[in-house]
Amino acid sequence: MNYLPNIIFAIILIAGIGYFSRNVNKLWRNIKLGQDKDVSDNKSQRWKNMAMIALGQSKMVKRPISGFFHVVVYVGFIIINIEVLEIIIDGLFSGVLYEGHRIGMSFLPEAVYGFLIGSFEILAVGVLIAVIIFWLRRNVIKLKRFLSAEMKGWPKSDANIILYFEVVLMCLFLIMNATDATFQSYNSGNVISQFIAPLFSGLSESSLHLVERSAWWLHIIGILVFLNYLYFSKHLHILLAFPNTYYGKLTPQGQFKNNAAVTKEVMLMMDPDADPFAAPAETETEEAPAKFGASDVQDLSWVNLLNAYTCTECGRCTSECPANQTGKKLSPRKIMMDTRDRLEEVGKNIDANNGTFVDDGKQLLNDYITKEELWACTTCNACVEACPVSIDPLNIIMEMRRYLVMEESAAPMELNNMMTNIENNGAPWPYNQMDRLNWKNE
Repeated sequence: MNYLPNIIFAIILIAGIGYFSRNVNKLWRNIKLGQDKDVSDNKSQRWKNMAMIALGQSKMVKRPISGFFHVVVYVGFIIINIEVLEIIIDGLFSGVLYEGHRIGMSFLPEAVYGFLIGSFEILAVGVLIAVIIFWLRRNVIKLKRFLSAEMKGWPKSDANIILYFEVVLMCLFLIMNATDATFQSYNSGNVISQFIAPLFSGLSESSLHLVERSAWWLHIIGILVFLNYLYFSKHLHILLAFPNTYYGKLTPQGQFKNNAAVTKEVMLMMDPDADPFAAPAETETEEAPAKFGASDVQDLSWVNLLNAYTCTECGRCTSECPANQTGKKLSPRKIMMDTRDRLEEVGKNIDANNGTFVDDGKQLLNDYITKEELWACTTCNACVEACPVSIDPLNIIMEMRRYLVMEESAAPMELNNMMTNIENNGAPWPYNQMDRLNWKNE
């Protein structure tokens, strides 16, 4: 029975990691529903982008105040959780392979261990300060980009839940250190907890130990709960920012990919020597796509779907969007959130039907994203430039526009007139080619 705590810890750890693995498999399954896309080019630049943007937070700090506090939370939360390794080792092997707890105190020099834990405590306070500021920005100051229509309900609650999570975890970490009599007598590393310890000075030794053990257990359970909550939260970007920045767009911002089949037809039309009725040579035969553009998530590329899951809902894209600034309904953030919500709906459909998608009569176009939103986009790439994790909402917009034009002939009247003029007159204006220079005679 002396090993009962170790057994309980192992069960909790296996359950937490097992459920997380299940969600990771589901996440990967959903992303793979997208169309194939080759992103194997220029690997050195991709690694550089991942190091600079995801790890170095280079785009986040373009807004210095929020960027600075985000870096504090990011660095603090990640580094502090290095101590989780010590907790896991203690939970599994303390009392089995060695007595006591805090294996780091036994195997690391006092100066090294003290520096590590002291740094963790300072960062924990930094995280608490930053989280409080973030909470005030959202709930008291109420910044405009957090008040958009798509941020009502669950998205708002989700953002606050994460903040509460971080506050609780940091407080448990500090309380654990402050009530650990062995650590407090260590005289090294307790740079913050030494000021918290007097709050518990009236407790008996057994009560103090109970508080320390409770904080210890709640801290590791909280970490596992937080890990599994990520799948249901916008904070999934903590994990996905790295692959997303690696697979991010490398081509110039204004460059769009043309459809090869359509390009060939246009080139044929523009070649005065080509015979439009001649059968193409075998080497020139290229199968036309089954569908032009995208009307649902399965029509988008897997990179688009990875983008959707990586969205941080920070709203920087929407706040920079000129269409949104002039009162149009377009919100690049909503485009990404709608894509993710539809993808989740498709994934649940597959789960409910033994691995097969059954038509539910819905699609991303119209049921989630309206034509009005799509045609409001100016294709200026402001949203792409603003995103701190290399998400490309514009690509989704353009693929859905391609579907509207080429599959449904549902372009706005102005665009249809322009395309008709190009076809008939070789220019977007409604004038015959022979009459184009008449203006100079006036």
